[in-house]
Amino acid sequence: MSAHPKGPRPGPLAGLNTLVTGGGSGIGRAVSLRYLALGATVTVLERSAHHAELLRRDAAGPAGRRLRTVVGDATDAATLAEALDVARGDEHRLDHLTACVGVFDYYASIRELDCARLESAAREIWETNVLSALKGITVCREALSAAGGSVTLTLSESAFHPAGGGVLYGSSKWALRGVVDHLSVDLAPRIRVNGVAPGGTGGTRFGGLRSLGQSMTADRVEGRDERIARGNVLGVTPQPDDHTGAYSYLADPVAARVVTGIVINTGARREP
Repeated sequence: MSAHPKGPRPGPLAGLNTLVTGGGSGIGRAVSLRYLALGATVTVLERSAHHAELLRRDAAGPAGRRLRTVVGDATDAATLAEALDVARGDEHRLDHLTACVGVFDYYASIRELDCARLESAAREIWETNVLSALKGITVCREALSAAGGSVTLTLSESAFHPAGGGVLYGSSKWALRGVVDHLSVDLAPRIRVNGVAPGGTGGTRFGGLRSLGQSMTADRVEGRDERIARGNVLGVTPQPDDHTGAYSYLADPVAARVVTGIVINTGARREP
């Protein structure tokens, strides 16, 4: 496992080289900024050049000097390899990978899809939400193993309950739950593999399925924030920052040294 020493440190992630895919918006953006605040050097792979620029702007100051951005598609192996090269830096080491790439199905029902539209939508969402994470792990595996590093995947409450999306989104997040289980064993003992399953979250911008003609920029479904609060046992609508503590804990090679194969659920869902 990681050779980072125990004891007081400037920040729990100080000295770590981290890569966040899909780190330019929503929860991924909040996680990237949290890692920076805790001392990590953060490389963000982000498809939107505009979101990457906004992230660089908001990370200005001393911490911002530890931010790197790569604009490109996290489903592309060559782009992932480029991001890995940037993330390894002068130390030629990668300590942690966080996968936050994802698209949403806007609660699409199978009752409204014919087989052709179902197939195209399924290919798009599973390639984006599942295969991109597997490709990222595959590209980074040797570097993570050499560092005794770790991986954190982004699931959803949809990986546990029929809520928070339609069957396409939910099944993709259930698949990531299986990825955590299997790879935590397959990549042990050198690489820890865990996940965070955020519940419904406000202040996010969902990318929809292009194959279904859904908007890539719409930031909310009407009444969604209020519905989230009603379904939350604490009566709140979580914001992206509310999930970052779970991510930073799992990335910490000291605090989570013996933690692998687990998913932290954040969002306090109220049972029906």
